[in-house]
Amino acid sequence: MTTLNRANRELYRRGPDEAFATLKDLHDHCRQERQYSSDVWQMPHTLQPQVSDGELRLTLDKGDSVGLNDWSFSQVCRISGVSKETINRFHPETATMAFRDTLPHADKPVQLLTTGQTVRSVHGVAYTRLWNSELIETIRDVATDFTPPQTAVNGGTGLYCGEQDMFCFLIDPTGWIDIDGEAFAPGFFVWNSEVGRRSLGMQTFWFQKICQNHIVWDAVEVIEFSRKHTANVRDGLLEIRRH
Repeated sequence: MTTLNRANRELYRRGPDEAFATLKDLHDHCRQERQYSSDVWQMPHTLQPQVSDGELRLTLDKGDSVGLNDWSFSQVCRISGVSKETINRFHPETATMAFRDTLPHADKPVQLLTTGQTVRSVHGVAYTRLWNSELIETIRDVATDFTPPQTAVNGGTGLYCGEQDMFCFLIDPTGWIDIDGEAFAPGFFVWNSEVGRRSLGMQTFWFQKICQNHIVWDAVEVIEFSRKHTANVRDGLLEIRRH
């Protein structure tokens, strides 16, 4: 038997604004994020960094000025080949000049995921996005009897979505069966990132007990699956449906 701590780690790294009471609430949030998001393809050296109100922003080909969150800022640093820690020590005007000098003159565009006036992620052409809402639709279609576990000691629900990724912890509280003379119920974790923070993945198991810190005790038949965000990432939904 195995003790599973994945949901416990998620519990203590999430803020209250990242937790959702029901899978429907989480699904509604993810669908809204998808509705108001769009991809912009642009050559990296044409992003035109600038400073507005003391904030580093990028100018897109269509003329819009967009800001960066912490994750997309890290990605711009990465494709520019400069240290995020170094850029953070610069004044915004100096950081702008650094990016103008280091953004690559490539022969392929980068993919920017924008939501409103913010860039959520920056990727190369090999990246294929799987929307969180697509994953939740698969879960809601197949795992109809599954619910979140009991609310944790700090109010965590097991259903989370933040700036960088999504995580769901679901169990079937009526699905108890006998395995070698002991009672076990089914559960699973599933996760994804629309911005490249983590792979698409799932871990399934049979368990005996879950504590209020969302530690899963005495798990058996633990199976894990993951898929990178490349061209065949949507095939992962078929695997998740099967698991």
